[in-house]
Amino acid sequence: MKTSRVSFAAALAAGSVLLLSGTAFAHVGVQPGEAAKGGYATINFKVPNERDAASTTQLEVNFPVDQPLSSVMPQDVPGWTVNVEKTKLDKPLTVHGKQINEAVTKVTWSGGKIEPGKFQQFPLSLGKLPDNADKMVFKAIQTYDNGEVVRWIEESKEGAAEPQNPAPVLKLTAAPAAGDDHHDDAKKTDGDKNGAAAGHEGSHDEAAKSGSDTTARALGIAGIVIGLGGVAFGIASRRRTS
Repeated sequence: MKTSRVSFAAALAAGSVLLLSGTAFAHVGVQPGEAAKGGYATINFKVPNERDAASTTQLEVNFPVDQPLSSVMPQDVPGWTVNVEKTKLDKPLTVHGKQINEAVTKVTWSGGKIEPGKFQQFPLSLGKLPDNADKMVFKAIQTYDNGEVVRWIEESKEGAAEPQNPAPVLKLTAAPAAGDDHHDDAKKTDGDKNGAAAGHEGSHDEAAKSGSDTTARALGIAGIVIGLGGVAFGIASRRRTS
């Protein structure tokens, strides 16, 4: 009886962990979760449907106004209509020698449907990403066909538990060092040189082997000719003796 109670308690605890884990991870997020600073990236906003009796019909993603991007391009998602809103910048951006006076502040997808038990990804191409920050926080609003609205706008704090409705976060990592490419090219060049040297030595060995085979064949043929000459000489000598 005691063993049964222990087993039941363990099963209940395990089920609670799984349930809580599912709830914690079933929210609007960014994939992949990181990108290089100062570069361009393609990301997906992954939107799961958390309701059993309602479908998601709209997603609104708000961009941080203090981190304006010069380029935001959505990819078509079948069945969905996308609307991109821009706002005039107080301080224009200069990108590739061109002055940018406005930036995207909101992207909204609507008209489609994410049914219960399913999810949908909404792709965006972003750039130029900030080079002086460690992350970008996008506040998202998910709307269901029953009128319910879920606001994924709470920012996580370091050392604290994840909030109930966390905002999607894109982590910004250090860009690859410029010297890394040169180092790789140098390694590739050295490899090519070594390969060429090995190929040259291989060709030399093949040539030497071919020469040895030719010499052996010539000596063999000469031996056969000499042997035939000896036989002919022997026959002639016998005829003279007779």
